[in-house]
Amino acid sequence: MLNRYLDIAPEVKKALDEGKPVVALESTIISHGMPYPQNKETALKVEEIIRSCGAVPATIAIIGGRLKAGLTADEIDYLGKAGHAVTKASRRDLPVLVAKGMDGACTVTTTMMIAAMAGIKVFATGGIGGVHRGAETTMDISADLEELAKTPVLVVCAGAKAILDLGLTLEYLETKGVTVIGYGTKELPAFYTRSSGFGVDYELDTPEEVATAFHVKQVLGQEGGLLVTNPIPEEYSMDPAVINKAIDEAVAECKGKGVHGKETTPFLLAKVKDLTGGDSLDSNIQLVYNNARVASAIACSLSKLEKQG
Repeated sequence: MLNRYLDIAPEVKKALDEGKPVVALESTIISHGMPYPQNKETALKVEEIIRSCGAVPATIAIIGGRLKAGLTADEIDYLGKAGHAVTKASRRDLPVLVAKGMDGACTVTTTMMIAAMAGIKVFATGGIGGVHRGAETTMDISADLEELAKTPVLVVCAGAKAILDLGLTLEYLETKGVTVIGYGTKELPAFYTRSSGFGVDYELDTPEEVATAFHVKQVLGQEGGLLVTNPIPEEYSMDPAVINKAIDEAVAECKGKGVHGKETTPFLLAKVKDLTGGDSLDSNIQLVYNNARVASAIACSLSKLEKQG
């Protein structure tokens, strides 16, 4: 019944009908991740990268109460200009935004939900949400982790955002039965940097290996997704001492100002950007480009596997 609210872009629908590779993209990075016109340019560049890798991009958002799997350039521009005026939409927001005909920028959670409705199995993002620092008292845990446990979408990211408690995030994923793959690494990447000191469940080194693991998961009838953590390219990795100092300062200010709930992540990312003189945003953009390339390669491999049966 949800499909009555779903619009699949013609290019995306044609690819899905023909069993061609499609890669979903979130829209929160457009509205809440960076200023206009940089947000629009980055979003269009990511789509261009995916096409150059042989897959079809499907940027996902809610516009006028419609669930959109695949946006036009004008729709991306619209979200970019609207910025923070667009609701950052997680699972709890979806019914009201749709019922009231409102706009929503999709987080990892809602991108996974709408991708699954449309039949898209691979999704590239920057970093997932997770367990916030101090969650033992605030209970601030991203809905992304619950979604990974129940929605059958493979997510390529650069690890959980470094502003989070990475150890507790991994513990939570383990409890929920989510396999954490390191793409060419045995260690969880920490978003802005290539290592965190925490191990992943398995290292897989090729798109074929990752696609096969996800294909087997589906054949076995296991619910939930697969989390593929892909380290930021070495040349764009930040100095751990610099970024960790900035994060510690940002977390302290966030706590001092009483920022909480879904405002926490945008506040922290903006503060870290200011403290690093914009370097963190540059790294963020590059890791998204890198994840788009890897996700496209995995989607191409998965498409071949599914055609073989």
